[in-house]
Amino acid sequence: DLHSTSRRQRQMCIRDRVTMELIRCFIYTLKKYAVFNGRASRKEYWSYILVFYILFIIATVIDFIIGIYVFGPFLAFVFLLPTIAVSVRRMHDVNKSGWFVLIPVYNLILTLIPGDIRENKFGNVTTI
Repeated sequence: DLHSTSRRQRQMCIRDRVTMELIRCFIYTLKKYAVFNGRASRKEYWSYILVFYILFIIATVIDFIIGIYVFGPFLAFVFLLPTIAVSVRRMHDVNKSGWFVLIPVYNLILTLIPGDIRENKFGNVTTI
């Protein structure tokens, strides 16, 4: 049926765009792997976290299959610095010190709330 084919094509197109946007945000964040100043939007932060966890789950499954736990820990180590950096910038987006990443539960709440809509003491509004 022509109508259902067109709908499937639109759904695939939307899914492809979402996937590409996630990857684009992830790469953008990785390029700022050691940048602790400035701000990170919710989109930048959660795109990075989602892609990281997908990669980590894949690495852990591979570890489980081969029986040697090396890929998961290696991936966690490699992405430790960019994860800390994007988390600190996310705290800055809500006008909090980067040290707030050390406060359990509250830091999660801060990652979920919208960032400042205007420039704050940590910089301009993010573009991504």
